[in-house]
Amino acid sequence: MSLKIKSFVVGPIDVNCFIVHDDTMEGIVIDPGGGAKHILSYIGSNNINIRAVVDTHGHGDHIGANDEIRDALKAPLYIHELDNPMLSDARLNLSAYMGYNALSRPAEHFLAEGDKLSFGETALKVIHTPGHSPGGICLLDESDGVVFVGDTLFQGSIGRTDFPGGSYSQLVDGIRKKLLTLPDETKVLTGHGGMTTIGDEKRFNAFL
Repeated sequence: MSLKIKSFVVGPIDVNCFIVHDDTMEGIVIDPGGGAKHILSYIGSNNINIRAVVDTHGHGDHIGANDEIRDALKAPLYIHELDNPMLSDARLNLSAYMGYNALSRPAEHFLAEGDKLSFGETALKVIHTPGHSPGGICLLDESDGVVFVGDTLFQGSIGRTDFPGGSYSQLVDGIRKKLLTLPDETKVLTGHGGMTTIGDEKRFNAFL
């Protein structure tokens, strides 16, 4: 069963928000940093049953529409426990330093390394990749060869590690051990910018 993926560029720092579903029309929303009206319109017009809202990490640019989306769809929020405190604190999630306050209620559920996030007939594997933030995660669909990486990895780059709780060595180590070991053809859907593949990042990413 192949995933259907729709992306929206949202919020003040152009975050890639993904609406993902399978043939059962059950799905999830990943990183709703803003643009709730457009996200909800797409979900409604396509009759998608959203089972969860997921934040790949707790920085303000990825969480801005959490509450509006989850309230409209009656869907719970998932995040790694280490980033949960960021949701309700604009200083911890850095939005206070970027000229706005992005706030969200705490998550209903926590995700950890090795967990499976299920909807419809799909189960995404949770990969914990700290370094950009303590609780940064990626979501892997092994059957389709797609990984949603948030701000862990970018086309030709990696996530910033100069924020509080960041670690360059931790981030690069996690990418090398947990992401670059995936098949080269694995599609990498990033939190900002364009799509890439694991193979291209092995060959061309100077940080790795």
